[in-house]
Amino acid sequence: MLFRKTTYVSSSSLSALAWKKFRKDKLGFGSLTFIGIVFLIALLGYLITPDPTPFANDQCLEMGLKKPGYTATFILVPKEPPVKRTNLFHRMIWGQQSRSQAYPIVDGTVDIYDKEGVYLREVPDAFLAQHPEARQVARTYRLGTDRFGRDILSMLVIGARISLSVGFISVFISLVLGILIGSIGGYFRGWMDHVIVWFINVVWSIPTLLLVIAITFALGKGFWQVFIAVGLTMWVEVARVVRGQILSLREKEFVEAGRALGFSSFRIITRHLLPNVMGVVVVISAANFASAILIEAGLSFLGMGVQPPVPSWGSMIKENYGYIVLDYAYLAILPGIAIMLLVLAFMLIGNALRDALDVKTL
Repeated sequence: MLFRKTTYVSSSSLSALAWKKFRKDKLGFGSLTFIGIVFLIALLGYLITPDPTPFANDQCLEMGLKKPGYTATFILVPKEPPVKRTNLFHRMIWGQQSRSQAYPIVDGTVDIYDKEGVYLREVPDAFLAQHPEARQVARTYRLGTDRFGRDILSMLVIGARISLSVGFISVFISLVLGILIGSIGGYFRGWMDHVIVWFINVVWSIPTLLLVIAITFALGKGFWQVFIAVGLTMWVEVARVVRGQILSLREKEFVEAGRALGFSSFRIITRHLLPNVMGVVVVISAANFASAILIEAGLSFLGMGVQPPVPSWGSMIKENYGYIVLDYAYLAILPGIAIMLLVLAFMLIGNALRDALDVKTL
């Protein structure tokens, strides 16, 4: 009589095998690397942007609509009273108020307003002689400027923070609600499951964008309101999948053994059931991250997302889409490409994770 030898693999070994398989997926691993680079750039933020002022909102109308690579010369005069220099952490998170007043040199002259508001035009040497503490610097706008003279590269970097923040926080909210509601309905079943399924179907039947707009109207426009609105609309898919997985797992032998040993329902759900469904949840989270970025961009384009002067890729498209038919189409195309690449990267990671976490192929 032949006996089949069974090999038991620990969870740590399964994780190592899944990671090894994920690394072999060039598109998935490359996408993870790309997202890591974007995350690092967004984290450093104001420390690496050409415009370190809060929200990259240093406006200079004389520099409006300059092409990529344009270099301008400025005379910087320290402000009175002096602006206090903040610490490194504060500058990285919130930026630093400009400590100098910048006067661009245009056509060999400097345009200024005196204390009485009278417009004056002076030559740089005379202006520098009147302000011995001033210094002359050159600035290069790598990706050009918008119509307000703001640096496009700086706005793209700070806008990446908005997209990643919306993704992280909204996915976190959706996971908390989805796992809680789905696990309760799938494990306890009965009337509680019927109510949860009915509620899921009602929310599922409402178009996502319309539901987000309705929640935004209820909560108001703003930075944190967008996070909550997007998160409250993305939990449904998580709840459906978690409920279905737990329905199939609750009849397994290890769950029956837990009940026989007197384990509480909370312990069985958290310690035995949820770890077995987290692989599917991780894949859904990657897709929801991409959806959150698109929803936030759509809300900002419609004027219901983050409000000025906070830079957002969606609001950048809204402000500059009129230039698409002109010679400044890149003002709207650049943030559009940024959204496309980030969403594509998360979708590729989701596909790679789905294949890597498939236990049948490990």
